[in-house]
Amino acid sequence: MHKLASIFKNKEIVGRIFFTIMILFVIRIGAAITVPGVKPLEELNNAMNSGNALAMMNLLGGGALQNFSVFALGVSPYITAQIIVQLLSKDVLPALTELSKQGQYGRKKIEMATRYLTLLLGAVQAYGIIRTMQNSSYIELTLADNFWTYVYIVTVVLAGAMLTMWLGDQITEKGLGNGISVIIFAGCVRSIPMQISTAWSKWIVYNQDHGSTAIIRGSFQFALYILALVAIVSGVVFFELAKRKIPVQHAGKGGQNASLAKASFLPIKVNSAGVIPVIFASSILMAPSVIASFISADAANAQWLKIFSYSELYWMPGVNGSSWAMPWGLLIYLTLIILFAFFYAEMQIDPEQLADNFQKNGSYIPGVRPGKETQRYVSKVLNRVTCIGAIALAVISALPVVLVLSGIFGNDSSLALGGTGMIIMVGVAIELNSQIDGLLAGKSFEEVKGGI
Repeated sequence: MHKLASIFKNKEIVGRIFFTIMILFVIRIGAAITVPGVKPLEELNNAMNSGNALAMMNLLGGGALQNFSVFALGVSPYITAQIIVQLLSKDVLPALTELSKQGQYGRKKIEMATRYLTLLLGAVQAYGIIRTMQNSSYIELTLADNFWTYVYIVTVVLAGAMLTMWLGDQITEKGLGNGISVIIFAGCVRSIPMQISTAWSKWIVYNQDHGSTAIIRGSFQFALYILALVAIVSGVVFFELAKRKIPVQHAGKGGQNASLAKASFLPIKVNSAGVIPVIFASSILMAPSVIASFISADAANAQWLKIFSYSELYWMPGVNGSSWAMPWGLLIYLTLIILFAFFYAEMQIDPEQLADNFQKNGSYIPGVRPGKETQRYVSKVLNRVTCIGAIALAVISALPVVLVLSGIFGNDSSLALGGTGMIIMVGVAIELNSQIDGLLAGKSFEEVKGGI
């Protein structure tokens, strides 16, 4: 309560919160405006609750794809462009690598390149989604089905994506938190009340006319569902905050006291890659269907594409005319998540560069020699920590898909718990809390300084 009171007393924080809410309000209005010339069909709502790659795009768009609105693409093209540019900056393209070392000027140039790439990826992605949804009977065009209609729709959707990106930048600059993350966070949070309301209707309201036994059983199921939701959120919070601390000492500070020595460490987060591996894995799984949609409607509806759908079972012929199912899409999805988690963790924390920086600054890890031995030690610790993080990330991401495939919730897949949205919500909430703490600490420092 004291912290809440401090927040409302701080005009800067209140102003930032109000600005962020207003921007999110604008985005929600845009998410409700369907692109002219497009009519969403009932099957689109079912697809958004099935946990497939389109549902992931809907998540990154703050739920705007569900109505095929002007903000349908959301921040997905920008995130993909950021990841690609970041990968190319790691000694793949010398020009980008050189820019990444040029401070503020280099960052501005890289950001401009990212925005140009966002335009290109957004156009390709928009056309691919339109064709995929048409072939899957998720939408139908109310305008003439010709080249200029597609140009018009792609232009509208692409303009919405660029506007969303700009609004995210405004939140980062004048609001609270990272704007792109906050937009995704808002889209994830809106599903929680709907999820709880659906569970209440399914287990409490529905059983009121079926006797006291059914009411007791439904109440127990609802309570168990809420407890499972709280347990999963608690687990994700623990997973996001968990880190391995490597003690670090500095040359020339041999006389430092025990508290200072304890505070000097290198933190390695268990989930240093965040949700980037999940986004990348989803994009790769969606690529075959997008490519097939460019070829023909028959290719886009081909049965073999279900291999890449992590929300469906792929049925294969067995012996004596029987058949058996295998979740190949889910297995590929989990494998990609784990591989990208290791890859992105190595990008975030480069053991070789870290060892060089330690040597230049006169820092060292107690009991480990500087140079190659430090590099090997950090790499070993990073791999072990990332192994735990990658498995946990894969389990949380796969949880709603597994629950849906198991049929626990029947035909209502919207009740599935966990998933990428949960990781995003917890991560952004922790980030917002840290930023508010920083602003409050800055205000307290100014008050103390003014009183001296």
